[in-house]
Amino acid sequence: MDLFAPQAGLLPLPLEDGELGWMAQLPLPWSNAEIFARLLAETDWREETVVVYGKRHLQPRLSAWYGDKAYAYSGLRLQATPFTPLLTMLRDAVEAATACTFNSVLLNYYRNERDSMGMHSDDEAELGLQPAIASLSFGAERTFILKHKHNKQTVRVPLTDGSLLLMAGDTQQYWLHGINKMTKSLQARINLTFRNIV
Repeated sequence: MDLFAPQAGLLPLPLEDGELGWMAQLPLPWSNAEIFARLLAETDWREETVVVYGKRHLQPRLSAWYGDKAYAYSGLRLQATPFTPLLTMLRDAVEAATACTFNSVLLNYYRNERDSMGMHSDDEAELGLQPAIASLSFGAERTFILKHKHNKQTVRVPLTDGSLLLMAGDTQQYWLHGINKMTKSLQARINLTFRNIV
């Protein structure tokens, strides 16, 4: 299946050894601000502890896991919470835009410019060999950084309010991705990464 076919509504972004698709605004029945406010209020946010290079650290953001199955990464095992009506609506919209199917979503709440996401690949076995991962953003713009694992090539994608980014194909095999801390003051951002646990 061509993930970036015109009917999917995604603009293909050039990426060596991977596939990226981007949409400036996912079509939704409510405003981005309304959805942000509801996600902030309705989500069971947690500050989780992860293991990085053998040491335990509090994640520099809040997170929540919803879906059909548990998910484990960096020494952390997240038990599944059933999708809320709002999350179901957002998943349906993302599936319509990407022509992919998702049964889980990881939400991350970046409270300000000091919250971040370290460089990593979503390459856990339960995601399959070529996972499709759709990243939906609300709130303050942050820069999504991808770094090739072998040639050190770097790609930057602005994740704007209401935007959708799809990573597919061999992206997780060849690329790391993350969100850096910033020095300038930033408002909050909520990001949802939809994925399929197999």
